[in-house]
Amino acid sequence: MAAASSVLDEARRSVARACHGLAGEGLLIGTAGNVSVRAGDHVAVTATGVTLGRATPEDVTVVDLDGSVVAGTLAPTSELELHLGIYRRYGAGAVVHTHSPQATAVSLVLDELPCVHYQQLALGGAIRVAPFAVFGSAELAAEILTALEGKAAALLANHGAVAHGPTLEAAVDNALLLEWACGLYVRAATLGAPRVLEPRQQEAVVAAAVQRGYGRPRQVGEHR
Repeated sequence: MAAASSVLDEARRSVARACHGLAGEGLLIGTAGNVSVRAGDHVAVTATGVTLGRATPEDVTVVDLDGSVVAGTLAPTSELELHLGIYRRYGAGAVVHTHSPQATAVSLVLDELPCVHYQQLALGGAIRVAPFAVFGSAELAAEILTALEGKAAALLANHGAVAHGPTLEAAVDNALLLEWACGLYVRAATLGAPRVLEPRQQEAVVAAAVQRGYGRPRQVGEHR
């Protein structure tokens, strides 16, 4: 029992730390957004109404996979079903939902963020924009799950963004990458229509990344 409690305590601490980092990067503003991490059969998720940049472990609530609170005194985020749905369908380890400025700006205009840079392939390439639905609604959760099919991130029309990953660090990295890609698109669009990577170009990048072990440290002299 003590070991399980220690794991959940660390999960709550890790969510609070992630919130501080995301707020420092400008992705979480005030109380807008939510972060969660899975710990076995439980999920540690930010509570509703919490100023995320100053979140403490006590501002993170633990629920089971049915959404029942098992630790904490604050009600979980109104987007809880969105988080739980992603865990159930995609087996994610963590989820980050933001109202970050660049991603939200793109969600106001596009139906899909095209693949304009090969780093987007880490998220699944082009990023879908889920149709608008009221925050905290079952409809929104369902639209997000559809938009995430085969992707590590999605945009929410006139709302924000969501990213997931096998770990909390990976989910945070994916949220940051999505914001970067959206910012890149926004800046390019001020100059003209951004060039989009064609499927064959994307496939060539994937093949090169696999061949060269792209994205991981290598020892000097290691075969490429």
